[in-house]
Amino acid sequence: MSSARLSIVAAEKKPVVNKNKSHRKDKPWDTDDIDHRPFKEESSFATLFPKYREKYLREVWSAVTRALETHGIACTLDLVHGSMSVRTSRKTYDPYIILKARDMIKLMARGVAVNQAVKVLEDDMACDIIKIGNTVRNKERFVKRRQRIIGPDGSTLKAIELLTNCYVLVQGNTVSAMGPFKSLKEVRRIVLDCMKNIHPIYRIKELMIRRELAKDPKLASESWDRFLPQFRKQHLKTSEKTAKKNERIEQKVEARKAAGLETTKEELLHQEATKKKVYTPFPPAQLPRKVDLQLESGEYFLKQSEKESRKAAKRKQKQEEATEKRRAERAEAFIAPAEEAAPTVEEKRKKEPEGIEKLKKKKKRKERKEDEGS
Repeated sequence: MSSARLSIVAAEKKPVVNKNKSHRKDKPWDTDDIDHRPFKEESSFATLFPKYREKYLREVWSAVTRALETHGIACTLDLVHGSMSVRTSRKTYDPYIILKARDMIKLMARGVAVNQAVKVLEDDMACDIIKIGNTVRNKERFVKRRQRIIGPDGSTLKAIELLTNCYVLVQGNTVSAMGPFKSLKEVRRIVLDCMKNIHPIYRIKELMIRRELAKDPKLASESWDRFLPQFRKQHLKTSEKTAKKNERIEQKVEARKAAGLETTKEELLHQEATKKKVYTPFPPAQLPRKVDLQLESGEYFLKQSEKESRKAAKRKQKQEEATEKRRAERAEAFIAPAEEAAPTVEEKRKKEPEGIEKLKKKKKRKERKEDEGS
């Protein structure tokens, strides 16, 4: 009777284990003092968008809302002030997703399509918005360099996307990029170098070589500098020019020493300095203007009709000269080439080498001896 009572007491003291958590591993960070309730504070971010994006955003906002609702993020489109905002809600469970949502609305404001911008919510996807508006002062130069990133028919942009596994969009004063963190650094480097007048093709070549080298496991622990192309700068600084000049002079000194001529570096520098042009305080003669040339020829005093007739005469003369030149070029095809006369016997003999003459004489002597012997 006593043993039965003990078994009942032991059964009562045994803790009840939830079947859903029977295979759950202990987490050292999941302690009792952690509050698992929703966030106590609301986080929110807002960004402005240009007027031309308003129509598109209004059409696709329902898709944006659906994409963010799955992560517990609320979003608002304010057409009056031209802004988009995202904020956490009571359903939000991931604290970092609000930053991802902020990146998403930023990309949409910069012209990225919704189906592409939604991908930034994934864990292995990041984005970078590169500002290129203040890199070049001249507007025409800026447009040319920005177009260089895209390339003819978008070929350069496509090559960058394939080599870096990133999505790149050039829009206005910014370049939007989406992809892995490591690749985004390469894209930023290519874009900023292009705006500094370094063509993207150099970086693309380097990336292609790096991709091929990465396939070889033997080169994993070696330096790749010997395989990578070294591109020389066209525009050198003053210090670089001086260093280059000193290097050239040192090579000359070594070459002269090898030839047995004793020359110092200072002597060569003095020789180069004396070679320079003699300084004159007077400026060079001013070139005549167009009006001065017209005054000298008398064309300045002619009437408008006379000027036009003179221009027409000059144009006609140029056309006649060009026509005559083309006619002469076409006539060259019909001119017979100079024919060479067949060489005479004496000329042939003169051209023949001395060795052949000796062999002929020897043959004749042999024939004579045979005739005499018979």
